[in-house]
Amino acid sequence: MKVKGLRWWVIALIALATVINYIDRQSLNVLWPDISAELYPDKSMDERKAIYGWISSVFLFSYAFGQLIFGKIFDKVGSRIGFVLSIGFWSIATALHAFANSVMSFSIFRSILGVSEAGNWPGAAKANAEWFPSKERAFAQGIFNSGAAIGGIVSIPVIAFLTIYLSWQMIFVVVGLIGLLWLIPWVIFMKAPPNKHPWLTEEERAYILSGQKKQETKNVEPLEEEYNPSTGKMLSHKESWGVIIASAAIDPIWWLFVFWIPIYLNDVYGFNVQEIGIYGWVPYVGAMIGAFFGGLLAQNRIKAGWSINKTRKMVITLGCLIMLPALLMLANPGEPINAVIIMAVVLFGFQTAIGNIQTLPSDLFGKNTVGTLSGFAGMSAKFAGVGLTMLVPFLTSGGNYTPAFIVGAALAFIVMASVWFLCPKIEPLKAKN
Repeated sequence: MKVKGLRWWVIALIALATVINYIDRQSLNVLWPDISAELYPDKSMDERKAIYGWISSVFLFSYAFGQLIFGKIFDKVGSRIGFVLSIGFWSIATALHAFANSVMSFSIFRSILGVSEAGNWPGAAKANAEWFPSKERAFAQGIFNSGAAIGGIVSIPVIAFLTIYLSWQMIFVVVGLIGLLWLIPWVIFMKAPPNKHPWLTEEERAYILSGQKKQETKNVEPLEEEYNPSTGKMLSHKESWGVIIASAAIDPIWWLFVFWIPIYLNDVYGFNVQEIGIYGWVPYVGAMIGAFFGGLLAQNRIKAGWSINKTRKMVITLGCLIMLPALLMLANPGEPINAVIIMAVVLFGFQTAIGNIQTLPSDLFGKNTVGTLSGFAGMSAKFAGVGLTMLVPFLTSGGNYTPAFIVGAALAFIVMASVWFLCPKIEPLKAKN
């Protein structure tokens, strides 16, 4: 059986996994007002935020190590088995939240969830490098990243709706089962890499491989030898540090909203879980549009003859310049609808930039190094996210979130600086003499 456009089916499945990934992680964020009221009725809002910040930081800390671990796992076992391990474990971890009743138990289950969910990102970068030619990778990454936005859009109102009929414990069980069901189509479709997949048409196989730095077919000679250095040599390139620092600066902006939108609406506007469900999904619409916009813009510019270097830097810079004024506007947004619309603009800019940042490893190195660099970048990003997440309860004491948004604006400047100064020319690197 031959499937036309199989590479798009593969990236669509990975995007669906990302939707599920975000439903899993958003469950606690949305449910926390109810959970904390039940478990900690005598504590103040700031005290509950501190507990939530600690649990969320444990998740991100574990996520950071998971990115590094799964980056190497995906490079070792490939995309097919890597995703089975990642989503299988994170689905089980989500269901285990039903048994949590203390800071310790929530932290343990969030830690397991963090390690296993982390595989989704280096795994997507690995699959993107395997299944797409260079000129399509930013768009493919945009499709993948849209899964995070769709997950945010879907999860918040759906979880809020489920609270009408189910206990918070049962919601975690139901959400965990969804991930296990995803494994069925993944195992069926992802039989082998492109050079060996029996369902690929020969035309699509040739198109995928001819657009990569190295062909791995028996009948076609390699066009160019890939550069796959050891980890130490990879880190000796300043471009690698440009990717790592850019990831570390931009990622906390995302987590600032993913973790804190429901808490912000509860803290500033006094919303309950059902009201959070009405407003909390709006910012993710901006994220979804931005994911497609950033990918399509990059693809359009490359087709128009722009170099990879010029394209990546322009799109990343544009995304950061969109975020900057919007973050500062959140200091005094007024009505809640204004706040969530401005947040949508921030996340639009974020997704415009992030897809192109995440393609940088495949622009610089060969396929056997992409997962490792993506893992390092992801780990640094999550450590930075831990730092900001731990600070948010203190930065927002008394319901004033302005200091947190100012920090976000400063991080956008760092993203631009790291890409422009540490990546002087984004192109396939070569071994140092």
